[in-house]
Amino acid sequence: METTNLARVSTVLETRHGTIPAIGLGTWQLLGEACRNAVRTALEAGYRHIDTAQTYDNESEIGHAITDSGIPREELFIATKIPPSRLDASLIRKATEDSLRRLRLDHVDLLLIHWPSHRVPLKETLAAMNELRNENKIKHIGVSNFDLTALKEAERSSEAPIFCDQVEYHPYMPQEELLEYCGQSDIFLVAYSPLCRGRVFSDKTIKRIGEHHGKNPAQITLRWLIQQQNVAAIPKASDIQHMRTDLDVFDFELSDEEMKQISGLHHSGVVSISA
Repeated sequence: METTNLARVSTVLETRHGTIPAIGLGTWQLLGEACRNAVRTALEAGYRHIDTAQTYDNESEIGHAITDSGIPREELFIATKIPPSRLDASLIRKATEDSLRRLRLDHVDLLLIHWPSHRVPLKETLAAMNELRNENKIKHIGVSNFDLTALKEAERSSEAPIFCDQVEYHPYMPQEELLEYCGQSDIFLVAYSPLCRGRVFSDKTIKRIGEHHGKNPAQITLRWLIQQQNVAAIPKASDIQHMRTDLDVFDFELSDEEMKQISGLHHSGVVSISA
């Protein structure tokens, strides 16, 4: 596992293809007014990376929160995803415009294929997404839930670089091959469900490391993630205290031994989570 040093881990990560805030807000299962309030609170707390998807059914609420915030558009990084049912070339444009309307934006920073399709050729979908990128409706093209084979196919099929692969990644689910490839290829790996639905809070190893650094298990886990090359994380939080602590991960560094100890936790056999 390749790690960075403290000086290189900043609030924004960078490759030759662009930048992404290291910590973003995941919004899966945040709905209605609760979602609008959570996103508004997150933006007030300092978040600038907000992740959603059409299937989350909360783009409109996020759009209202963005408008309410008054934060300049250029300071924000907004990502959404198109589901497999709308990946036909004839549907991509309408799907994207629907998201932009709900989000109240003229472009998204990142548009992802939410899951690989077994029905629509990847090249067809990516050609349509590249057209939208050329029209400045999307800034970056990404994929989600793609294994290494599918990610390589996406790279071959897209004129524009594949900016990221968003996958489930936490201490109990290794992504070693994908991590190595993303690091070599200037692709971001964006970790969803990074805290494994709170499982990390009861982990003795993570708690012990947290006591040494004066940090809670979520902070230790998020630091473990972003201290790896090209890794960003999108934890979900709905209250201000959790949001603030999740952002407070840039003032300490895990040792190589601590990184290895956390990486070894995947032997625990925790069941995966899909978003």
